[in-house]
Amino acid sequence: MAVSVDIKALLEAGVHFGHKTSRWHPKMAPYIHSKRGDAHIIDLTKTVEGLEKALPAITETVAKGKKVLFVGTKKQAKDIVRQAAQSVDQPFVTERWIGGILTNSGTVNQQVKKLKDLTRRMDSGDLEKRYNKLEVQRFQEEIDDLTYKYGGIQDLSGKPGLMFVTDILADANAVSEAQRLGIPVAALVDTNTNPDGIDYIIPANDDAIAGIQLILDYVTQAVSEGATSAKQADTVDKTDNKEK
Repeated sequence: MAVSVDIKALLEAGVHFGHKTSRWHPKMAPYIHSKRGDAHIIDLTKTVEGLEKALPAITETVAKGKKVLFVGTKKQAKDIVRQAAQSVDQPFVTERWIGGILTNSGTVNQQVKKLKDLTRRMDSGDLEKRYNKLEVQRFQEEIDDLTYKYGGIQDLSGKPGLMFVTDILADANAVSEAQRLGIPVAALVDTNTNPDGIDYIIPANDDAIAGIQLILDYVTQAVSEGATSAKQADTVDKTDNKEK
């Protein structure tokens, strides 16, 4: 069952409020409804259309057993982006995009492996047995630093199947890496952004917390539907194998 998008809810969440007209990007013209004072108003019918394309793609990605990488490092959005990703067991980057997360996977994998190893040794008490308190504290600081940088992607194996971004200006580097690797990008695009190269354009206010949260709710629903489909397909496969 496809996720149902409520245009009234988008309106109430302020998804339609764009930036000042002086800051607009001309390539956003097809997604702008009108002007109100010195600000642009986003055409919410275009937002609905964008979501109705993006959400099935997200569901299909997860149904195929691939991950959706949530990216949102802007201060006001990072907490809700992290919570949304964690709620559906998907990888995320919400603190800072470390260059090469996708395009330099070898180095990143080494750091993730180090994080997992140190965490395991810390949790088991191995480090405490082998080192003094000051050394253990330094190991903890290293774990904290690695978690800050790579904690959200430590369970990401290989490339994500799709990237979801809440602000393509704030996270331009993330978008660039995804594009270089041919990873589809679904993203909120505000009136001051250039939507070129975004596979699934969701015209929306990328500053309003209520609006971002609402769209994240739709995205997590789509992920959940994909996970359910994947689980059902796995059950059928196991049943078929038993019968053979």
